[in-house]
Amino acid sequence: MGVGVLSSSYYPRFSPSLWCGRFRYLKSPCIRCCTTLSVPTSSDTQSLTPSPSVKKRVVSGVQPTGSIHLGNYFGAIKNWVALQNTYDTLFFIVDLHAITLPYDVQQLSKATKSTAAIYLACGVDPSKASVFVQSHVRAHVELMWLLSSTTPIGWLNKMIQFKEKSRKGDEEVGVALLTYPVLMASDILLYQSDLVPVGEDQKQHLELTRDLAERVNNLYGGRKWKKLGGRGGTIFKVPEPLIPPAGARIMSLTDGLSKMSKSAPSDQSRINILDSKELIANKIKRCKTDSFPGMEFDNPERPECNNLLSIYQLISGKTKEEVVQECQSMNWGTFKALLADALIDHLHPIQVRYEEIMSDSGYLDEVLADGAKTATEIADATLHNVYQAMGFCRRQ
Repeated sequence: MGVGVLSSSYYPRFSPSLWCGRFRYLKSPCIRCCTTLSVPTSSDTQSLTPSPSVKKRVVSGVQPTGSIHLGNYFGAIKNWVALQNTYDTLFFIVDLHAITLPYDVQQLSKATKSTAAIYLACGVDPSKASVFVQSHVRAHVELMWLLSSTTPIGWLNKMIQFKEKSRKGDEEVGVALLTYPVLMASDILLYQSDLVPVGEDQKQHLELTRDLAERVNNLYGGRKWKKLGGRGGTIFKVPEPLIPPAGARIMSLTDGLSKMSKSAPSDQSRINILDSKELIANKIKRCKTDSFPGMEFDNPERPECNNLLSIYQLISGKTKEEVVQECQSMNWGTFKALLADALIDHLHPIQVRYEEIMSDSGYLDEVLADGAKTATEIADATLHNVYQAMGFCRRQ
């Protein structure tokens, strides 16, 4: 998407498959919060080269599965709010990815709208950003099929999470689990990404997409495409990683060495954006701590202390030095009360706005429809060029 486009920002619960690059793959799974990507405008639907004066466009998404938690908020959504002031932005709800593994059919539509409402409640502005549902832009699926025809099966077989999930047996694993990374590539290439925001340790997530872009460009681009009437030298831009400023990773409340995750079996491990104030206070009261005196950052023997201080720093908006000055002499009881109050105060206005949005279904439907229209115009321009380059009969 990540981002995920990525970053920790390309789909939370997000990655039944992790991207490998040029016959490499990650040695340990890492969850993407979303497909975060930057793309140029499509004012000229035949040309994939943007005008230098045009803003780049950032696209990212989150799956409508599980509950949106602090890790998703600080790793992705809060960053989107800042990006929408600098870039042309599109943020989507990644519902096609949500069906890769068994899911609740009755809840998918409801969860999709709820996720969209959380985007808006957290500060995504429909006047600045387009918010849409992935499945409402059919080009995602069409491009995935076209890319599948050029994706070597060996690239996909190397995916760590596919290997892990497929151990259950062939009858228990859907084809989508294998081809999942191709849809991720489609999400990015569809919008002609210039840059994909990713963490320093997530550059490899882009490699399959980059490899596919180069493969399609080599097979169908250049002179071959020009002979078919194509404009421009390449079909896809090969996206580059955009490394954001370093920020604290939000870790589990029950294990300071593991990322906060939607898929963790215990809800006690995370603070969800929509948790009640009573639930937040209870989770913080019961979260894992240690027996060391005082509070301190960056002690490898105190991962939970570092995590909770980092959460407080992000929630309060204070500097690391200010947090140290305020909290270093506190005991756990005093600090937990401080952290719980800060979380409740920060999330309350988001929760109020969320309820307002969810109570006005007409408004939310309009936002999603407008967003899908904008995204479709960009996506269809790319899809048109891919069909043309691959030699399909022109649609009348």
